[in-house]
Amino acid sequence: MSASAWMQLGGFLVVLLALAWPLARWIHAVMEGRIASLARVEGGLLRLAGVRADAEQGWLRYTLGLLLFNALGVLAVYALQRLQHLLPLNPQGLGAVSPDSAFNTAVSFVTNTNWQGYGGETTMSYLTQMLALTVQNFLSAATGIAVVVAFVRGFARHTTQAIGNVWADLTRATLWVLLPLSLVFAVVLAGMGVVQTFKPYQDVTTVEVQHWQEPRLGADGQPLKGADGQPVMDDKSGQTQSIAVGPVASQLAIKMLGTNGGGFFNANSAHPFENPTPATNALQMLSIFLIPAALCFVLGRQVGDMRQGWALLGAMTVLFVVAVVIATGAEQAGNPRLAPLGVDATASATQPGGNMEGKEARFGINASSLFAVITTAASCGAVNAMHDSFTPLGGAVPMVLMQLGEVVFGGVGAGLYGMLVFAILAVFVAGLMIGRTPEYFGKKIEAFEMKMVSLAILLTPLAVLVGTAVAVVLEPGKAGIAAPGAHGFSEVLYALSSAGNNNGSAFAGLSANTPFYNLLLALVMWIGRFGVIVPVLAMAGSLAAKKRLAPGEGTLPTHGPLFVVLLIGSVLLVGLLNYVPALALGPVVEHLILWSVQ
Repeated sequence: MSASAWMQLGGFLVVLLALAWPLARWIHAVMEGRIASLARVEGGLLRLAGVRADAEQGWLRYTLGLLLFNALGVLAVYALQRLQHLLPLNPQGLGAVSPDSAFNTAVSFVTNTNWQGYGGETTMSYLTQMLALTVQNFLSAATGIAVVVAFVRGFARHTTQAIGNVWADLTRATLWVLLPLSLVFAVVLAGMGVVQTFKPYQDVTTVEVQHWQEPRLGADGQPLKGADGQPVMDDKSGQTQSIAVGPVASQLAIKMLGTNGGGFFNANSAHPFENPTPATNALQMLSIFLIPAALCFVLGRQVGDMRQGWALLGAMTVLFVVAVVIATGAEQAGNPRLAPLGVDATASATQPGGNMEGKEARFGINASSLFAVITTAASCGAVNAMHDSFTPLGGAVPMVLMQLGEVVFGGVGAGLYGMLVFAILAVFVAGLMIGRTPEYFGKKIEAFEMKMVSLAILLTPLAVLVGTAVAVVLEPGKAGIAAPGAHGFSEVLYALSSAGNNNGSAFAGLSANTPFYNLLLALVMWIGRFGVIVPVLAMAGSLAAKKRLAPGEGTLPTHGPLFVVLLIGSVLLVGLLNYVPALALGPVVEHLILWSVQ
């Protein structure tokens, strides 16, 4: 990795930590209802809905409320897409979205996946973009924050059945965390050139002026002929193009801050109206990691030990830095088959300038590689480059980050509760090695917790791998593969990994906007989201009911370097080993073929 890439990575991490630390104090105060003026406002809103903010719930009621809330979200987003041709704010007159695509999109945005099998500017009206997609970006991110706060309460509390009030948590996360940040960020983005307007698409004359001739037509629509019997020609000049615009900045802000990823335009953050400059690109990368990083410090404040938050953040950062180094190095080396003439495609051959295929010139290899790692580590899914055009090794890194279970920073809330699941597994393994009942945050980890951990870790890989097998065996699945062989398999595996781990990015060579893929991916998205959330909340209830134990001589410290190493090992061994055979059939084979001696 080049010196400039190291400087970019170092600067990114320094600024991220500087912003995340104060934000964590705000999130902690807000989610615990410690700011009286805000508590009065949210209390009034909840009373209008028939809810008492101080009426706390056990894990089962909390979970059922969360599931009901998200199920209603699916219905609302689906209905708005199907009825958009009858609704206002549709200046382009776009028709209703097809049933299978509308269902896939509804599940996608509710589960914080934001998988998009459609082109936003050619499919969704302004009203659908705002009222369905942007609103759900807030609510799905609020769901993640609510779940992780409830989970941490399970560790922080003792001998109680209550883990919070789901309606209060959702309200606080939306009104006092996501909305203010998004408002400020949207204004900044609009000031830096991101489009924000309700005007119809603009027809403009391009810089390129062409001259040509066309036959003059008569009243009957047939070409007119002159005295010499030849068609009468008219000189034509100029060229027009329809430029898609719309309320982009307002959607882009929460798309990034909420680790949602769904773009207003089909090209997502590679589009110059969504991401016009290197400066906006840098801000977008920071915004993706901002809340996930801050939540690590929120954990430390909730449990009364900041060292615990630093340990989890340290494990995430180590995994992240390793991923950036591998992906950037692979893209800088490029395609060996495009090495200079006379140089064999061996392990020492490199492509001059690196692999710029599928990348924007205004960002280059370093910023594109860093963005790809950030967006897949955080389960965001926004892209500023074509991941399908990455080298096999460079493209494998985003795929592996998703397959680790959305824990390297991860989505808003989801990354932290996913890492906490692996932390419980790590202390359980350590307990087995020393013959002692495992403890974490002073709570005994017993059979019930380990059953829930097993479900949370294994359900998503099961859905991803079974879905991949079905897609590459059945004809409707194989029909979407444009590049048969190792790369085609990688495209399918990436799509299912992205759906199951609520990411939403794609190897876009796969034609996935079909009834088969829309329904398959929707099912995997739902399992990948709530197949983890339900066991996590069940553990929160179980842990909250336990007594807190004082640390003893045999207690494993969970805040030092040794635990960080143990945690990283658990993530890699358990999270990744599920996918090793599938990876061997896709990116590993493709990499070996590409770098083999010819």
